[in-house]
Formats: sequence, structure tokens, C-alpha cells
Amino acid sequence: QVQLVESGGGSVQTGGSLRLSCTASGKTDLDYCMGWFRRAPGKEREGVAVIDSVGSIGYEDSVQGRFAISYDNAKKTLYLQMNNLKPEDTAMYYCAADRSSGYCYTNHVQYYAYAGQGTQVTVSS
Repeated sequence: QVQLVESGGGSVQTGGSLRLSCTASGKTDLDYCMGWFRRAPGKEREGVAVIDSVGSIGYEDSVQGRFAISYDNAKKTLYLQMNNLKPEDTAMYYCAADRSSGYCYTNHVQYYAYAGQGTQVTVSS
């Protein structure tokens, strides 16, 4: 079992920045994929970014170059630095984790076995 707790959401204007954090506890010493997905009102869940245990990273096309995912192994904390935010980034953001099967795909993050409670990000124009 893995427990995930997010923090860091909020409201910003277009072009602003936020950093989301996700602290992991439980069986985190195995080979995992970790990432972020989001869900906007009226839309399907969407994988945003993923990182694997050796630091390989993937991003959804619309956030490439604006978002950066990272993991601090000592703190067992996953981060998502979000820059140049746009109104279309408005959503509930969730941290997620799952056992790795060899490769971590960005568009699989929303189906991972473990997810946090979510943190709201609102970007106004």
C-alpha cells in the first residue's frame, strides 16, 4: 500500500506559477512509476507528467516546456513545478503511483493504483 498526500494548489492569473507537492508513505521502496494527472470540469482525467525510478520523464504535449516533474527520494516527495499557467490548466490535480512494469507512460497515470485526494489549481485570465 502507498499513501499519497498532495499540497500546493491555489489560484493564479495567466502566466503565473505554482508548485505542487506530493508526499508518499507506505511501500515506496519498490520500483514505481509516479506522476500527476488532472481532471477539469466536464472532461476526462488526463495524465500530465510521469517519472520513473531512474528519473526518466514524460509530459503531456500541452504542458511540455511549461511543467517540470521531479522526485526527492530522501523526502519521498513528488513535485510538479507549473510555469506560464493558462486558464485551460484549471483542474483538480492528483498525484498517483503504481508498480512499474518496465516503462512509465504519461497517458497511463490517471489509471494508476494509488492516488491522492487532489489539489485544486485555478488559473484566471
